[in-house]
Amino acid sequence: MTFGYIRVSSDRQTVENQRYEIRQFCAREGLEVDGWIEETVSGTKAYSKRRLGKLLKHVGKGDLIICSELSRLGRSLYMIMEILSCCMRRECAVWTIKDGYRLGDDIQSKVLAFAFGLSAEIERNLISQRTKEALARLKAEGKPIGRPKGHNTRKELLPISRHEAYIRKALQNGLSQREIAEHIHCTRNTLRRYIDRYIENDL
Repeated sequence: MTFGYIRVSSDRQTVENQRYEIRQFCAREGLEVDGWIEETVSGTKAYSKRRLGKLLKHVGKGDLIICSELSRLGRSLYMIMEILSCCMRRECAVWTIKDGYRLGDDIQSKVLAFAFGLSAEIERNLISQRTKEALARLKAEGKPIGRPKGHNTRKELLPISRHEAYIRKALQNGLSQREIAEHIHCTRNTLRRYIDRYIENDL
């Protein structure tokens, strides 16, 4: 099957120019588009979280993806290489119109696929090495590593904490959590969690 892939990064951009280019190209090549994949999303977003990612899971041998240019696939060279490498593994061809690029089953494509895979492996190793070096430096400097303890439990950062005096007095006076929540304009779940964590043991 032949798929036309169109991506724009904002609603202000039109898909019609890309659609026209692909249709004209297919007419010259004697091809017919069996399905269109259109999306309005930044090219920096992971392709696995885009409609393109879903397409790549279903394409196989003999399928063809056509787009206006390589930059429609992604905004970084690494991402484009990863996408093309995925297509090579699934034996799906990729053609671009403006770049004149054709990834298929020829020897040149296989050499490129090898280069893609090698580059991706090198990049992963470099990232891993940089991460290890950064962590080692922080540890040597005596700086904490990871999320600070109590990062999400500091009650002074919670909006409800300013009502703590009222909450304590209301509970002592026998008011229900529903009545207290209505008075301070918060949900009962929020109030209950705050009481369980910060107040209950003190009453």
